[in-house]
Amino acid sequence: MAARVSIQTQDFNLADEIAALRQHDKRVGAVCSFVGTVRGGYEGNNGPPVLSMELEHYPGMTEKAIEAMIDEAHARFNIYAARLVHRVGLLAPCDQIVMVAVTSAHRGESFRACEFLMDYLKTQAPFWKKEQTPQGAQWVDARAADDAALAKWGIASRNS
Repeated sequence: MAARVSIQTQDFNLADEIAALRQHDKRVGAVCSFVGTVRGGYEGNNGPPVLSMELEHYPGMTEKAIEAMIDEAHARFNIYAARLVHRVGLLAPCDQIVMVAVTSAHRGESFRACEFLMDYLKTQAPFWKKEQTPQGAQWVDARAADDAALAKWGIASRNS
């Protein structure tokens, strides 16, 4: 079985990731996945267009934090497996940036665990994002909406 967490510069293939996650597990009745991409235009990000995004992390520390998130998802939901891929380095608009996939017997558990992992990831994982816009480069701060999404799981954000 593949590692539960991969931090990488190269792109990923969702179909390949899901196939590896559920391979030979006959218990799986549901797979839920989420793929996030880099937004580039004015629409959706309420600011200047993003020309590129650069992501940084602390190797070892980031993987350990995400492993703990997956452990928490296993404790909260009846899931079989989870896989999280997050890209780092220089990314362009429309590039895939993150993938979360979860398997379970039934869709409800997979949906909830996938959403939980994304909400947790957006606020608690040690990544730093810098956007390049026509006005110059700027670091991306945590958003209040992301903190609110995490709060619905009963977890207070460390960003507030």
